[in-house]
Amino acid sequence: MNPSFPEEQLVNQGGQKIPKEYSCSECRNGAGLDFSFSMAFQPIVDMDSKTVYSYEALVRGLNGEGAYQVLSLVNQSNRYQFDQACRVKAIELASKLNIKCYLNINFLPNAVYAPESCIRTTLKASKEFNFPLDKLVFEMVEGEEIQNHSHVINIFKEYKNKGFLTAIDDFGAGYSGLNLLAKFPPDIIKLDMDLIRNIDQNKIAELLVKAMVSVCAELNILVIAEGIETLEEYSVLRKLGIRYFQGYLIAKPMFEGLPEVNYLP
Repeated sequence: MNPSFPEEQLVNQGGQKIPKEYSCSECRNGAGLDFSFSMAFQPIVDMDSKTVYSYEALVRGLNGEGAYQVLSLVNQSNRYQFDQACRVKAIELASKLNIKCYLNINFLPNAVYAPESCIRTTLKASKEFNFPLDKLVFEMVEGEEIQNHSHVINIFKEYKNKGFLTAIDDFGAGYSGLNLLAKFPPDIIKLDMDLIRNIDQNKIAELLVKAMVSVCAELNILVIAEGIETLEEYSVLRKLGIRYFQGYLIAKPMFEGLPEVNYLP
């Protein structure tokens, strides 16, 4: 499914109307949007090496308001501009914070009208802010229903061709995780926090995660457990062979900064 755009946001190119391409500075200043936002960063930790594998960029209001307050302002007409602005803001802040590991950026699949065109702003931002392209991970947000799986597969293929890593966020809760996994596996899946919440008290959830970890090992897909809040959850997931973790037990997101990390045993 491709997004629709207001007429004033379209330009004519080769007889075809496409969304206007904004510069990095325009994206940074919220071009095409009637609201402003910033980013917080939360680490994804490799518990084997006790290092930060990546930081996920999470949208926040200018005063640190939560993601929901910002995302509630996103609609069909501004989804593309918001998606592009998120990329630029995340890369700019990551560069300022001197992030050397991977950077996870969420993308809205229904906002990407043509992967090869939509990625141009990302390439420009990477160059302008001197952030390496091979350190970018694009997470597909699973909260939106995907009506065109071929479109999503094309996005993943194009991103892989550019050297980006790809990830499915909230795996196990969204609309298309298993179907997409069968057709074009990503580099990373992030297990949905509802699936692993109180997993130490839920044998069925434990068996499901165990099966997912086994399948991903066969497919050479990295598994991240997100939303970890208790030592009991962490202990069960470590025993199941999970190496990468994200959640409040590790570190809470920090607004425009990098939080201190709790490396668990």
